[in-house]
Amino acid sequence: MLSKKQSQLPIFVINNSSFKSSFFFIIFLTAWFFFLFYWLPPTNPKHISHHRTHHLIGNHVIDNHVRRQPFSVYIYDLPPEFNLGLVKNCHHLNVYTDMCPHVANHGLGQPLEHINAVSPGCWFATHQFIAEMIFHARLENHPLRTWDPSRATLFYVPFYGGLYASSNFRETNLTARDDLAVRFSEFLKSQPWWQRANGKDHFVVLGRTAWDFMRATSGPDFGANNLLNLPRVQNVSVLTVERNPWRGSNQHGIPYPSYFHPSTSSQMLTWQQKMRLSERPHLFTFIGAPRKGLEKAAVRDELIKQCGESTRCKLLTCSNGSGASNKCYSPSEILGVMSKSQFCLQAPGDSFTRRSTFDSVLAGCIPVFFSQHTAYTQYAWYLPQDAEEYSVYINGEEGNNARRKRIEDELMKMPRNRVEKMRNKVIDLIPRVTYKHPNASDDGEFEDAVDVALAALANHVRSLLGRELLL
Repeated sequence: MLSKKQSQLPIFVINNSSFKSSFFFIIFLTAWFFFLFYWLPPTNPKHISHHRTHHLIGNHVIDNHVRRQPFSVYIYDLPPEFNLGLVKNCHHLNVYTDMCPHVANHGLGQPLEHINAVSPGCWFATHQFIAEMIFHARLENHPLRTWDPSRATLFYVPFYGGLYASSNFRETNLTARDDLAVRFSEFLKSQPWWQRANGKDHFVVLGRTAWDFMRATSGPDFGANNLLNLPRVQNVSVLTVERNPWRGSNQHGIPYPSYFHPSTSSQMLTWQQKMRLSERPHLFTFIGAPRKGLEKAAVRDELIKQCGESTRCKLLTCSNGSGASNKCYSPSEILGVMSKSQFCLQAPGDSFTRRSTFDSVLAGCIPVFFSQHTAYTQYAWYLPQDAEEYSVYINGEEGNNARRKRIEDELMKMPRNRVEKMRNKVIDLIPRVTYKHPNASDDGEFEDAVDVALAALANHVRSLLGRELLL
C-alpha cells in the first residue's frame, strides 16, 4: 500500500517511467515533423497562386476517365522502312529543308538556350510537322503502354507518314509516290490483331495535314499521296494536325507541337505563372507573311495592312527563307511578341490551320480566328466547346467582311474583365496542348496533348465497338 505521503504526490511523479517514455516520444515526433517541413519542401515553386494549382488538379479531374475507365495501348514494332529507316535518311525527308536537325532528340529538335531562364532544358526548336515522332517517343515510355496485345484497348501503329509524304512531294510517278502507303496498308491486313475489330481499335499519328494524304482525282497536283484514301486505312483512327472537315470522319485534330516540352508539373506551373504576370502593352499582333494565288491571301493581306496602320498592333512580317534575318523562325522572337500582346491574329495560311495558334496559347495570347476551320472544327478534344471562352471570331469567309470590320475597333469593344477572364482560360489550356518531354516521369499532376488524345480515343473506340468488347 502507498503511504499517506506517497498518496498525496502528483500522479506523474508516481508513474515516473511512463512519463519519461511519453515525453521522449513526443520530442521525437516533433523533431521528425520539423525535419520533413524544412528538408522536404513542397515540389510546387514558390509564389504560385491557388488558382493555378486548382486548374492543374481540375484538368486532371476533367480527363480522369483515364483512371475511371482503365485502358492500355499496344505499340506495333514496325519494319524500319515505316519509321526509323526514314529518319536515318533525314537529309532527304523534306524537299524544302534538311530535316536532320529537326528529328534530333526524338523529334524535339535542337535545344534552345536562353529562351527562358526560369525553366531551362524545356525548350527546343521543334519543327511544326514533327508531331508523329514526338507522339511515338512519348508512348514508348507511357504508363498506359502494354506489351501484351491481348490486353490492349488501343493499337498504335507508328508509321511516320508525314516524313514520308514530305520526301515525295515532287515525285511525278504516282505509283512510286504511293508505294510506301500501299505497303503500309498491306502490312496492316497481315496482322492478327487487325482482325479483332477490322482495324477500328488501331490508330496512326500524322504530323502533316490530312490534305497531304488525300490526293484528289481531279484538279491540280500539289504532291499529296493516297494514304488516307485507301479503304483499309479509313478504318483506322487518324490523329493529324489538320483534319478534313468534310471527309474526315475518322480524323481527329491534335495540336501542332510548339517549343515548350516540360518534364515536370513544376516547370509547367512556373511558365503559366510567368504568362499570367506578363505585361501586355500591345492590343493585338500579327506574325506572318503575305500569300499569293490563294483565296485566303486576301484576308491575310488585309490583316497585315490593318496591323501596320494601327499604333496598337505589333507586326512581325516574315520574309522568305529560314535564315537568321527571318525573325518568324526565331522562337524567342515569336514568343516575345505574343507574350506582350493581348490578342494574336490567326489568319489561315497554306491551309486552314496554323502552328501559330498553339504558339499564341503557349504565350497566353487570346487567338482571333477568321475561319471556323482554323480551330473550331479541328481540335474538339482540346478546346472548350464554347469558343467565346478563349477566342474571338471575325468572319473572314463571307466576301470582304474582314475588310469591312476594323479589327482594332472590334477588340477595343471588349470589356477589360472579359479579356482578363479569356486570357486566364487560354493560360489554363497550356498543359493540354503541350507535348511533354518524352523522358518525363508520370507525376500525375497534369495531362499533356498525348494523354488527352489517348483518353478521348479510348472513349471513341468504345463507342464504335461497344463497351463489352473491350472491357
